Amino acid sequence: MSVSDFNSEAGTVSIRLAKGGKVRHVALADEGRALFTNLTAGRGGRVLTFQKADGKAWGPSHQQRPLTEASRVAGVEPAVTFRVLRHTYGSVLAMKGVPMGVIAAQLGHSGTRMTEKHYAHFAPSYVADTVRASLPPLADFKPSNVVLIAGRS
Repeated sequence: MSVSDFNSEAGTVSIRLAKGGKVRHVALADEGRALFTNLTAGRGGRVLTFQKADGKAWGPSHQQRPLTEASRVAGVEPAVTFRVLRHTYGSVLAMKGVPMGVIAAQLGHSGTRMTEKHYAHFAPSYVADTVRASLPPLADFKPSNVVLIAGRS
């Protein structure tokens, strides 16, 4: 990821080397936006955002080792991986009621089918909300029209 992949105005980062081969723009939380603002301040557009002391790119082990160590210090087992972080991100969005289409876009899914399969169960009201949004209103229903039948409660 290079410095130019961060859009400070939109608060997004562009993921160019994604699994599906398509660039996607991921929205950052305020803390992420602040982090990337600090990491990119005063640096040129094609300079790597994350780099080793010698200016070269991080390799996979340079990313996982710190996560493994942080997990050990925090007492988290098994150790956190980027896959776990990605799944947690999708799960939290679903639990907060974010539409499946938005979650799919953030995770780089080509449609909502895979997103619904893996994340819809985290949104307890997802099915109910989808059904309610698709049904027309009952035009003649008025709460005052409903009467309790004697002897029933």
